[in-house]
Amino acid sequence: MDRTTRPLVVIGAFSASLVVGLVLMLWVMGGLRHVAAPAAIGGPFQLTDQTGQIVTEKAMQGHPTLIFFGFTHCPDVCPTTLFEISEVLRVMGKDADNVNAYYISVDPERDTAAAMKDYLSSFDPRLKGLTGNSEEIAKVLSEYRVYARKVPLKDGDYTMDHTALIYLMDRDGKFVSPFNLNRKPEEAASDLKRYL
Repeated sequence: MDRTTRPLVVIGAFSASLVVGLVLMLWVMGGLRHVAAPAAIGGPFQLTDQTGQIVTEKAMQGHPTLIFFGFTHCPDVCPTTLFEISEVLRVMGKDADNVNAYYISVDPERDTAAAMKDYLSSFDPRLKGLTGNSEEIAKVLSEYRVYARKVPLKDGDYTMDHTALIYLMDRDGKFVSPFNLNRKPEEAASDLKRYL
């Protein structure tokens, strides 16, 4: 990219993100009542957890659910987020037994059930790692409107660029909102308890 097009790309990207942010803010605040609601988030899936058990969307029924999408080779965002979710579950005590917490892979090529089991051993034992074949993962990414893209590295390896939201689903498996972890674990735990 030459020096003259780089500022145009930056300005264009900033403008596009500003427009998307404004539209979402207006919709959330009720200012776009005549605009169609965004596409539903969530849907049926069938994945495998780190113990080899099949998990479907039916497992969410009756419990609030936190869902985070990531991959086991993630160097920073994923382990930090899983640690923060673990802290919220710890603070909740026994109430955390009534919460589903899923870590869904965006990298089915490397994230086998065994890899997920090994990776999640450092976090709260209530966290379930879900994976599947490429078609199963593509389906759940589409249903949850998750962006995920393989990014080649110079050494021939790759990393994954992906959406880093935590999805809060209610007891009926319906999307509530992104779950905010940028606060004390006690505050996040208190918020989550409202959905029990």
